[in-house]
This record gives sequence, C-alpha cells and structure tokens, in this order.
Amino acid sequence: MTRTLVVLVALLIVAPLARAHGDTHEQPVAVQPMVETDFGRTGDRKRVSRTVRITMSDKMRFSPAVITAKKGETLRFVVKNSGALLHEMVLGTMADLQAHAELMRKFPGMEHDDPFMTHVAPGKTGEIVWQFTRTGEFNYGCLIPGHFEAGMIGKVTVK
Repeated sequence: MTRTLVVLVALLIVAPLARAHGDTHEQPVAVQPMVETDFGRTGDRKRVSRTVRITMSDKMRFSPAVITAKKGETLRFVVKNSGALLHEMVLGTMADLQAHAELMRKFPGMEHDDPFMTHVAPGKTGEIVWQFTRTGEFNYGCLIPGHFEAGMIGKVTVK
C-alpha cells in the first residue's frame, strides 16, 4: 500500500513536468496525443519537413493567409500573436471550423487543447506540428467569437 502511494505521488509530481520544449522558447509545448482527422494527423516532431511562420494580428488576419503543402508533409507552424487580443489558430475543414466557431459563440469560455490548434496570448508564440495526409483545400481560423466572422481565416492547399 505504501509503495503504491509513493508511486502515485511521484506520478502526480512528475506528470506536469513531462513536456516537450518548442523552438520558440516562449511557450512550452505539451506532448500531444495522436489524433487522426479528415485533414491529417498529429505530426511527429522528429519528422518535420519545414517550419511555416504565421503572424496573427488584431486586424483579424493571418499572414500568410495561403499555404501550400505536399501530401504526407509534416509542417511545424510557429504562430506569433502580434496583437493585444488573445488569438488562436485552428486547422480543419471549412465545415469543421464553422461548426466549432458556432460552439465557441455559445460557450465562449470552453476549454480545449487538440493538437491541431494553439491559443496564443498577446505577444507570445504557439506551435502546431501537423502532417497533411490527404490532398485538398483545408483551412485555419481564429475561432474566438467575432474573429472568424471578421475574416480571420487562412487556407492550406495540399497537393
């Protein structure tokens, strides 16, 4: 019984420290679970093909707003919030983003942490590592209420 208690206490102390550290040195990146979607899957940090830097602004825009990727390519998105408001980047199909934006309007305080999204405080940087496993046009958007509706959306074309 005592040994079990010691192991449980040790796990409670060590588990929050088990984090990967991104290249940005601003925000620790949690180890993400493997997730499969219609637009790809959680990327392997050791197999990143290239890094794409994206800036989010209070003008409700992403820069760049259009990205091209190859099927099977793993991208590391380094997402900088240059604004004074909280922003996020969420990858998905347009239908996924529209449905999620609707939920965010109904439940603006809802918390979620999927590997295809990052929430970035003003002046900070976040990261997404994603592998695009299918060809097609996919999107990314800021789903904070009002931001998506104001045009804060981008496109990923996978060839």
